[in-house]
Amino acid sequence: MASAAEQLAANLNFGAIAKADELKKRIWFTLGALIVYRLGTYIPLPGIDPDALRQSFANAQGGVLGLFNMFSGGAVERMAIFALNIMPYISASIIVQLLTSVLPSLEALKKEGESGRKVLNQYTRYLTVVLAIFQAWGIAVGLQTSGGIVQDPGPFFVVSTVITLTGGTLFLMWIGEQITSRGIGNGSSLIIFAGIVAHLPSAIAGTLELGRQGALSTVVILGVVVMAAAVVYFIVFMERAQRRLLINYPKRQVGNKMYEGQTSFLPLKLNTSGVIPPIFASSLLLLPATAASFQTDPNGTGIIATLATYLGHGRPAYMFLYAALIVFFAFFYTAVVFNPQETAENLKKHGGFIPGIRPGERTAEFIDKVLSRITVIGAAYLTLICLIPEILVSYASLPFYFGGTSLLIVVSVTMDTVAQVHGHLLAHQYEGLVKKAKLRGARRR
Repeated sequence: MASAAEQLAANLNFGAIAKADELKKRIWFTLGALIVYRLGTYIPLPGIDPDALRQSFANAQGGVLGLFNMFSGGAVERMAIFALNIMPYISASIIVQLLTSVLPSLEALKKEGESGRKVLNQYTRYLTVVLAIFQAWGIAVGLQTSGGIVQDPGPFFVVSTVITLTGGTLFLMWIGEQITSRGIGNGSSLIIFAGIVAHLPSAIAGTLELGRQGALSTVVILGVVVMAAAVVYFIVFMERAQRRLLINYPKRQVGNKMYEGQTSFLPLKLNTSGVIPPIFASSLLLLPATAASFQTDPNGTGIIATLATYLGHGRPAYMFLYAALIVFFAFFYTAVVFNPQETAENLKKHGGFIPGIRPGERTAEFIDKVLSRITVIGAAYLTLICLIPEILVSYASLPFYFGGTSLLIVVSVTMDTVAQVHGHLLAHQYEGLVKKAKLRGARRR
């Protein structure tokens, strides 16, 4: 833990940040954008009865609504204008990435460089609108069928809800893009991060209140604190872990000069898929519980109710399927975001090769073999991180915010943001050195 703390302190030099005007502007812009987002999570949809909504959400929060409410920073339970959050945009981005690896026309756009990426980003925005409209319509219809929540049900409520929720998602998409270009960190990730962190104090207070009432013992609370610290340290260690492949570049001659061969590394992250596998696995497994909570049958019979019973939190079937889905999505998403064949072609084009491996197809096969092996470790890491807190969430009645998915998102986004701040500091220091060199040159003249 000491080494991680020392590395964080080294990356974040607050004295250097105070001198970097451009970095300070980016930080203030990011904070302002996140404050705007948090204010929007408290603006409710028109025509909603807050008391009836609160009661209905209390009955359904064990399902996928509880997970989405965590990502949205409580906007779902308040049915705010940002209830859909940035999730339609993230879903659209993933779908476009999947289609890029399947459709030759989209793959050709990806290879065109910046112009191709702009077209793909535009397709992502169009798909975001479609997904947001579909999800907003589902929410509007669901609110109307849940008796008493909508004060004046009808077509006007459905249309106004669809427009409001879709507009909220598009506004958040724009804010996320602005944070990415003019602020610090990845905008979409920071929005989800802000939603989770905003509810952490209330989750901690609720846990302490359970301890005061005797529902949770002091030993359990201390165990949660120790577990959270251990999980955070483990996540930092594993997210930084890499398998570096040695790349050699042969000697080359430019004019009359002969340049020596160079050596570099191809870094392969242990967890290439990031936080996508736990999010997808949680969403799929919580769908039966969510559907069962909206059933009107008081006896709870039927296929959906049976599935919700067997796939409840803490059940063996839930744990087994959760682990299996995490492993599946870890391999699947890694195959989507990293193409060994394309990497091997780029190395061959620039004259690079892995010692002992022939360039081209053999290199692609070797990279794929190494990537498959480290993905096994990465998938096991994700499964362990998500299952151990899941057991505590299930058996100790802890909030979602202490789950492995939320901790994984918070730690990963924090590490990425710190890395970007460190990069801006290095750029600022480099600019300062360049200015000093120019001044010295001018004085000598």
